[in-house]
Amino acid sequence: MKALIVASYADSLRNFRGPLVEALAGKLEAVHLAAPMDDGWNSLAEHFEAMGVELHDVAIQRTGLNPLRDLQALWQLYRLMRRERPQLMLAYTVKPVIWGLLAAWLAGVPKRCALITGLGYAFTSGREGFTSYLVRFLYRLALSRAEKVFFQNPDDEALFKELHILPSSTPSLVVNGSGIDLDQFAVAPKPAEPVFLLIARLLGDKGVREYVNAARKVKVAHPDTVFKLAGWIDENPNAIEQSELDSWIDEGIVEYLGKLADVRPALATSSVYVLPSYREGTPRTVLEAMAMGRPIITTDAPGCRETVVEGVNGYLVPVKSVDCLAGAMLRFVEDSSLIESMGRASRRIAEEKYDVHKINEIMLTEMGVRTSAR
Repeated sequence: MKALIVASYADSLRNFRGPLVEALAGKLEAVHLAAPMDDGWNSLAEHFEAMGVELHDVAIQRTGLNPLRDLQALWQLYRLMRRERPQLMLAYTVKPVIWGLLAAWLAGVPKRCALITGLGYAFTSGREGFTSYLVRFLYRLALSRAEKVFFQNPDDEALFKELHILPSSTPSLVVNGSGIDLDQFAVAPKPAEPVFLLIARLLGDKGVREYVNAARKVKVAHPDTVFKLAGWIDENPNAIEQSELDSWIDEGIVEYLGKLADVRPALATSSVYVLPSYREGTPRTVLEAMAMGRPIITTDAPGCRETVVEGVNGYLVPVKSVDCLAGAMLRFVEDSSLIESMGRASRRIAEEKYDVHKINEIMLTEMGVRTSAR
């Protein structure tokens, strides 16, 4: 049995799907990966080749509407599947799901699966218009060709059913996000004073502005409180402008860490993790912070709310509420004992609910991958 995983961002295959790829490689005859080439392609190819997995360059654009480029991606995926003849195809994120499923259907791949890791720009913030309707139409067309669809939270599954994007004839299943390697993300000692951290693509929908504005409020009463921000300006209509980021840095509100190849050192030097996102699949950075024993402040929004037991391992705040976000931050500033107790609870929840090996075993079973050795 051969498998093909399709992604729109090559490094996510290692950072987010690495354990799943490794699990498949240990059970199947061959595993192939498809994603667009980027700057770290050579090292990534070497990483996967060491475990007997082959990486293929496919020109999938993560953002934008360019019919010629999208048709090119569909054609490249179709040719790849006709050549390699996988029996199983799994795609994640919007464009790989749409074009991957359609290509797999055209190429006669028998097991066609999709993982919905989040809804993306066309769905968030109540956006309506041509782009939103087109994405929904294409999703509906593609998911009607799927054998199984995995969701990372029950709200996304319910929305796809409500909007009739997911056909009633297509089986679906909710899994607890992408999971986290609990050995790789081990508990680390915390700083003596509260240090807040947000790691995200610098998009409005990630709640970056709310984080900065809440930090500004907290600093009025506690000017020495540290707020760190890591991430990068993405090619997205909702992206933060460079000038806006520069103004926050110049003002001294946040300490900007840039784009991180490894988030663990940043998490180790923080004490509370914050993600004020408007909506997620299941936020990977939150799981990483929980595994390392950090309490969480996030929004009472789909995908985010599943990670926090209110008052046990953190706090949930309303979407876009700067005042409530600042209030949650102040609880940790004014009672630092919460950091230790809630951090322990985060690690416990991560062990019980988000162990990557448990989640991958569920997905492999649902995709019909036998558990016998290679």
